Amino acid sequence: MKFSLSWLKQFLETEASVEDVAATLNRIGIEVEGIEDPAEKLAGFRVAKVLTAARHPDADKLQVLSVDTGEGEPLQVVCGAPNARAGMLGVLGVPGATVPANGMVLKKSAIRGVESNGMMCSVRELELGDAHEGIIELPEDAPVGAAFADYHGADPVLDVAITPNRPDCMGVYGIARDLAAAGLGTLKPVAAPAIEGSFACPVEIRTEDADGCPAFYGRVIKGVTNAASPQWLQERLQAAGQRPISALVDATNYVMLSYGRPAHAYDLARLDGAVVAREAKPGETVLALNEKEYALEPGMTVIADESGVHDIAGIMGGEHSGCNDATTDILLEIAYFDPERIARTGRKLNLTSDARSRFERGIDPAFLDDGLALLTGLILELCGGEASQVVRAGAAPATPKIVHFDPALTGRLGGVEIDPAQQKTILESLGFSVVEEAAGFDKAWAVTVPGWRPDVDGAPDLVEEVVRIHGLDNVESVALPRAEGVAVPTATPLQKLERRVRRAAAARGLNEAVTWSFLPEGEAALFAEGNGGMWSLANPISEDMKVMRPSLLPGLLSAARRNLDRGAASLRLFELGRRYLRGAKGASDERLTLGLVLAGEKVQRGWASGKAVAFDAFDAKAEAMALLAEAGAPVEKLQVMGEAGPQFHPGQSATLRLGPKNVLARFGMLHPATAKAFDIDGPVAMVEIFLEAIPGKKGAASFARASYAPPALQAVTRDFAFLVPVDLPAGDLVRLVQGADKANIVAARLFDDFRGQGVPEGHKSLALEVTLQPLEKSYKDEDLKAVGEKVKAAAAKVGAVLRG
Repeated sequence: MKFSLSWLKQFLETEASVEDVAATLNRIGIEVEGIEDPAEKLAGFRVAKVLTAARHPDADKLQVLSVDTGEGEPLQVVCGAPNARAGMLGVLGVPGATVPANGMVLKKSAIRGVESNGMMCSVRELELGDAHEGIIELPEDAPVGAAFADYHGADPVLDVAITPNRPDCMGVYGIARDLAAAGLGTLKPVAAPAIEGSFACPVEIRTEDADGCPAFYGRVIKGVTNAASPQWLQERLQAAGQRPISALVDATNYVMLSYGRPAHAYDLARLDGAVVAREAKPGETVLALNEKEYALEPGMTVIADESGVHDIAGIMGGEHSGCNDATTDILLEIAYFDPERIARTGRKLNLTSDARSRFERGIDPAFLDDGLALLTGLILELCGGEASQVVRAGAAPATPKIVHFDPALTGRLGGVEIDPAQQKTILESLGFSVVEEAAGFDKAWAVTVPGWRPDVDGAPDLVEEVVRIHGLDNVESVALPRAEGVAVPTATPLQKLERRVRRAAAARGLNEAVTWSFLPEGEAALFAEGNGGMWSLANPISEDMKVMRPSLLPGLLSAARRNLDRGAASLRLFELGRRYLRGAKGASDERLTLGLVLAGEKVQRGWASGKAVAFDAFDAKAEAMALLAEAGAPVEKLQVMGEAGPQFHPGQSATLRLGPKNVLARFGMLHPATAKAFDIDGPVAMVEIFLEAIPGKKGAASFARASYAPPALQAVTRDFAFLVPVDLPAGDLVRLVQGADKANIVAARLFDDFRGQGVPEGHKSLALEVTLQPLEKSYKDEDLKAVGEKVKAAAAKVGAVLRG
């Protein structure tokens, strides 16, 4: 929320500077995100007087001005404003100044052949308003040569972050209350005028939705003149990031921003009969002030008359009954709406507004009359007119919330000892009522919570209030007690697995990426196992973050695209995180997964390597096998099978499985259609490892690696070359050979694949290196021969014949 320093000082009697205000707000838990100083924005602009104005020799709509800046000789300036004339005072931007509206740096230049030393500025160019028909005209007593920022007044603007539990600080007055409690000044009381009304309200007002709108107050003001707001009001709204519209609309916005109290003004001429707060009916729609039409449904509170709905209650008014320049009679509405009802309606309609952000957090139910009186008084001041008597339909919740509070709790929970008398002073300065010896409270205080603090529910909340006003920086940092001896490990087996795999991936030259857990629906659908398996958010941050990711690969592909678009030649990205699936009966199914993307050049072009070499599916497989081994998977037992998924190239992808159903990983090249969907050019290799699919050993949580003890005897290697059908996967043969004699064969690997002269048509020659490990004694010839026979017998199961 933004507000100017002068706005704050309207409610807080203080001489504090903007720096002191910011420091105090941070100290009491209201984070200041930034301070805007208009003096910096207006640097280089000064009050100047036009001495002469002559027509430009080469342009009918331009004039050549002689401008007095109060320093030395007059400057020549070319100007196209129709109101530029000799004798007027305006604002000159000298060379070197930056125009706030467009960031243009002024410099000495020639315009149609005539030298111009700066620019006479309009209101819009200095971001002081929307007027741009001509340049700024200053009063005759404006000091020529003075810095315009000093003349205009530099009013700093603070930008503070208000947490959802502090609805009282959604208005400048609430922030002033906190600052006063912190000792930065004196809070001025709310000066609500007493306006009785000179005639009975001609409009019937009632509420037929006691749950959604318990209280609905209103009054009519006749004979108003809806013109532009005065300059002070426009400047304060602009400081808050609001666009001034008209006096009536600006007045309602000003009361909302000042006191956190939304209200609404209807054009009385556009209303038909009684104005009622009720539930929406099936099929009703409303055209809101944002020019969008919304379909309403029962359970949503609306403001309607006999013709139909005019307002989505507590969220946004309707276009039909809004005020305009021709409005002369208005109906002011101020109500109390149920926070939960407002929040549900806003989420269903996907509609946000300043009013909704305040109502759904909870506003002060006791501020209805004062809020209506403040708004009425401001409108009468700005627009004139005559006010009716107030009509009150229903009543706001009035039962006070009383909390039992022991001041000793502050030391136990807050970690700081504060004198009970000081605690009472702090609470009372924040608006709480404290009775120290209340009957039935067992020596604890009876603290009555003010209506503007719906977030305070119990004694710990009061401790928080006392400690933050006392000063969070006054709470001493104390180390937690630590038991003697070595700390007991707390990491779970899954956490240890994450750490080990993350380190292994980084050690292999991969760069870790952290992407969003949310994806655009289109990208998520490409990697979902049917759209029914995706989790879609009912109230997403944006449409680009609507679906929880069913895979880590879309986020990595988007990251790869961004890097490739910015000229990255080679990418090796990985991410370790969770994907989110819809489990049985709609339950959430979160699975730990490792995603990996290889894109660009694996080997750059060079005098030794020749042309650049891109990543391929075998690179993806190598990474998958290495990381699975690091995760403790029995890689020697893995089977290479197809069906990696439609996102992968069907002829250049596969899965790694333990048995036909347990998929540990999938790898391969990105499908061209998927690459097009992500706007990626060039080959991309991908890996997705499902870490939770790795089965644990008996009695262990995972395939953790045992400590290594080298064998006493030297290993022996033997080579075997087999003729096999050309379509036989080499992995099938390797797996059979390795399992031929588990007592002696510890490894088998393929080192040659030959197809050519000497190999029959329809066959290929696969050469394997088999490693044998003796345990108790060295091998004899007959031992090696026996193992060889077992190898040949195992290979024969897939039609492999030992080559002669």
